[in-house]
Amino acid sequence: MKNLIVIISLVFCANSLYAQSLIDIYKKGTVKLIPDTEYAQGNDWRKVLPINPEDIYDDPKGDSKSLVMMPDGSVAVNHYNRNYYSVYDPAGKYKNDFYVTNSAGKKFLSNITIKGVYNNLFFNRPESMGNMNCFDFEGRYIKTLVFKHFVNCIILLSDNKFLVTGWVDWKTKYRDFVSIIDFNTDQETIIWDDFTERPDRNEQRALYNYSYNFESGGSVGFSSMPYTYKYGLSSPLQIEIVKNKIIIAVPSTGEIFIYTIDGKLVSKEKINWGSNEISVNEQKEIQKNAIEKVRNGFKGYILAGFPQKDIDNAKKALIEQMQEDLNRITTPIQKPFFSSIIKDSDDNLLFFEIPEETGANKFNVWVYNDGGTFIGKCSFVCDEYDLSITPSKIIFHNGYIYSLQRLKNVTENPLRLVRFKLAGNN
Repeated sequence: MKNLIVIISLVFCANSLYAQSLIDIYKKGTVKLIPDTEYAQGNDWRKVLPINPEDIYDDPKGDSKSLVMMPDGSVAVNHYNRNYYSVYDPAGKYKNDFYVTNSAGKKFLSNITIKGVYNNLFFNRPESMGNMNCFDFEGRYIKTLVFKHFVNCIILLSDNKFLVTGWVDWKTKYRDFVSIIDFNTDQETIIWDDFTERPDRNEQRALYNYSYNFESGGSVGFSSMPYTYKYGLSSPLQIEIVKNKIIIAVPSTGEIFIYTIDGKLVSKEKINWGSNEISVNEQKEIQKNAIEKVRNGFKGYILAGFPQKDIDNAKKALIEQMQEDLNRITTPIQKPFFSSIIKDSDDNLLFFEIPEETGANKFNVWVYNDGGTFIGKCSFVCDEYDLSITPSKIIFHNGYIYSLQRLKNVTENPLRLVRFKLAGNN
């Protein structure tokens, strides 16, 4: 692939504990994630990482716990739907919990997820009303920045600017875009966008198959078939900052857009390693399993508090719709080119493939250098933990991976905050 600029620095940090660079480790082909036994010792995980129902099942609401790195190497953990946060010191020792509070010291805001740190303040992903809230490390509320659209991802761009992916529902189209937001002035500059035709309401299900919704005093939605949206929840846009370059990657098309830090397009490329397909037979099997999951009681979907009559009626209607979709499966579905991109601590950009086998605990990664030269393909594996590879669960810092993962062979409270060393499997 030519002119793909996604990696700038290949020199391993001076204070690293390893003799090899990360690139050298990746070139071994298999990268073993080895738990650091000196990290996070003495924590009572039953108390500091209590399990939610959505931790146990594949909840459609998304990851219920995620982590953020603080400037001193401490880690803040989000507890989704529990409205509080936990802090661990640089050695992984649990320190304290905190809530977001207003000027009177009372609990303020709820169900917001910390996404990063700006000028010694936490900021959250904007919620449905478009509000991005900032608060200090003790949880004291400071400021709200208001967005005029739905936000999928937000990362710090510079001292007072953020890079945002979002979408807007127009009358006849959906607009997906990436913009730069000024923290001080609220001024927004769109640097990339794409339009998709919006179907009439009666044609909605015909176009977006395999998406279902149950509403009764609330809403629970889920998709039985993966990768059925162009830029939607199954394959959202990926953004990253690498050495003053903005990287925009589109999983569904394999397109990579490179921008300057102020939003000027430098190059546009396309990944030349092909994506795979889900065959007709594979799709039918996925849909049949989803139907059985609904038939057996919505296991994995949080329906507490809904009247049983509503649940029974919803099950009947959903099964009928899902059976209709099963009968309409006639063509393969193209998988996204990658599931996520994660920047390591040397500013290498890693493209993670969609896992070929569920539960295999092996994740293939593509690595590229700053001139577009293909470095190679490697695999991340781990013997002790069942890995979840998402940007919300993994952070590279000083050559380590800090992560929230499930310890194998543990049925009660398996979730752990763990620091991994990376080693090539010779």
